Amino acid sequence: MKRLFLLFSWYIASAYALLHAQGRLTTAPDGGNKKAFVSEYVGVVKIDISYHRPGVKGREGKIWGTPIAPYGLNDLGFGTSKAAPWRAGANENTTISFSYPVKIEGKDLPAGTYGLHMILGADETTLIFSKNHTSWGSFYYDPTEDALRVAVKNQSLPQSEEWLKYEFTDQTENGVTVAMQWEKRQIAFKVETDVHAAQVASFANELRNTPGFAWQGFVEAANYCVQHNIALDKALAWADQGISAPFIGQKNFQTLSAKAGVLLKMNKTADADALMKEALLLGSMNELHQYARTLLAAKRAREAFEVFKVNYDKNPNTFTTNVGLARGYSAIGDSKKALEYMKAALPQAPDALNKTSVEAMIKKLEQGQAIN
Repeated sequence: MKRLFLLFSWYIASAYALLHAQGRLTTAPDGGNKKAFVSEYVGVVKIDISYHRPGVKGREGKIWGTPIAPYGLNDLGFGTSKAAPWRAGANENTTISFSYPVKIEGKDLPAGTYGLHMILGADETTLIFSKNHTSWGSFYYDPTEDALRVAVKNQSLPQSEEWLKYEFTDQTENGVTVAMQWEKRQIAFKVETDVHAAQVASFANELRNTPGFAWQGFVEAANYCVQHNIALDKALAWADQGISAPFIGQKNFQTLSAKAGVLLKMNKTADADALMKEALLLGSMNELHQYARTLLAAKRAREAFEVFKVNYDKNPNTFTTNVGLARGYSAIGDSKKALEYMKAALPQAPDALNKTSVEAMIKKLEQGQAIN
């Protein structure tokens, strides 16, 4: 019996050793901490944060400046670092990733994944973005691997936050604030990026893949650059590909007008006008109507009128072209002619909503008011 017990004990010990040699099963994080992941986009720029969430657990007033979250650099008694910062969370490395170059508190940081550490102080915290993001905690922190350090002022929270968390706040078109909150302290830093440069870079990458096998992708990229007046040389190349790239290029209203838009931004007005004359011959009724509305929005009334007129001549006496020509005449100050075409459009209205809209514009025109 004793021999059987010893044999069984040896089997259990061997099996345990084998399991650890081959890898452990997935279990909850050690110490009652919670594992978390948050993500946010600024334009097409993705920010990811992976971290573990320690709890206060009744230790209010005993978190900051204690062995839980110590101030300064410390010898943790394990690993190679003898002057380790705080791990900015619990357990493994807190990591933060940026899919495109960013500025942290105004300082440049390349795209990539970083280990996030903090040198805590009573009033100020130094953030460390380390090129090493695969080590455990801060036990192996090495300052020669720092990609960036920035200092920020600590902030107080009105009430205690039980579980440490990272949040994205104060979102703008070009940036966001990353805020770490725990107990009654917030440590926050501003992330900013060139959203338009990132978008152009994203277009360039995508157009080498599936979206690049159709002219529509090149038109979309070119139009974006025109809208924001950026990367016009790239936009012109993309517009040309939309027109004439082998197998996919097409000469149609959208491709030609996209290139014309680029040329106009490049102050090549004569070339743009010539191309738009060609495009107008190829445009559908709705394409011409929408293009004319775009010209109206750009305060180019005479040009808008001319496009509305071309559309009417190609598609006479329809609801869309009657409304369009009415808008065109109103834009150039001829309310009488505008009223004539708007009244013609009224019985052609395709639904109640459009009928109500036309009736409202008729009332304005009868009072001598503009309708655009």
